[in-house]
Amino acid sequence: MNNIHLEITGVNMDFPTPNGPFRALEDVNLKVLKGEFVSIIGHSGCGKSTVLNIVAGLYQATAGGVILNGKEVIGPGPERAMVFQNHSLLPWLTAYENVELAVKTIFKGKKSKAEMKDWIEHNMKLVHMDHALHKRPDEISGGMKQRVGIARALAMEPEVLLLDEPFGALDALTRAHLQDSVMEIQADLGNTMMMVTHDVDEAVLLSDRIVMMTNGPAACVGETLHVDMPKPRDRIAVSEGKEYNNCRHEVLRFLYERHGKKVEVLETKEEGQKNDVVNFKQSKQINNKVA
Repeated sequence: MNNIHLEITGVNMDFPTPNGPFRALEDVNLKVLKGEFVSIIGHSGCGKSTVLNIVAGLYQATAGGVILNGKEVIGPGPERAMVFQNHSLLPWLTAYENVELAVKTIFKGKKSKAEMKDWIEHNMKLVHMDHALHKRPDEISGGMKQRVGIARALAMEPEVLLLDEPFGALDALTRAHLQDSVMEIQADLGNTMMMVTHDVDEAVLLSDRIVMMTNGPAACVGETLHVDMPKPRDRIAVSEGKEYNNCRHEVLRFLYERHGKKVEVLETKEEGQKNDVVNFKQSKQINNKVA
């Protein structure tokens, strides 16, 4: 495989417990191409976030490791930025100041004060938050907080953007708008992105490839699925296409088979998913600037 940007090889992860080590991950292997969007999906407790934390350098694998650009990952670094489900903004700082803190840390001595200001404003504009630069976190919505968190991560100019269920706590409409923003950002910047999600439709919409984890303990990569749909993607158009529904069905089949359930039970959920798309389309026509 050419142009490999990130490689996870033979990763095991044990956590200490009173009854001895608990093996969360066993022999996890994954190769990610430069500019690829990879989603990791699986049931709760399958180690999705643990994989992301190992790539981020927040956890050290018990065995195996991560190679980025030919170098071993041994800790956190500016070439990898993480966006968490909780926005993690400092409440006493404005949106601008939260991003500024990261920029000063990374670019101190490399950018002038004026260049830093322009860079912060540029990244806030990327996430459509340039109108709220001087608002504190308690003055903006949950979706807007996540936009600031994404801007802060992008402002670090990471080669790899790591997203840990970044939209999981948001309402459906806000989540949809943020997903659209992420698609726009990747189209503009071409970052390599890895996202942990529990949302099948989100994974299919955003990803070039979906990595499906087996159930824990000792979870590993069960299957990978290439999402062969051209980009940029319009959520309404792709949701009505054959490829989208085929991919969605394959992921659901994997997830339900891991719980010993028959795939047929999924069919009862199809109409509900279609209604969500229709509701989003109607809401977007009313106001396409929500959060």
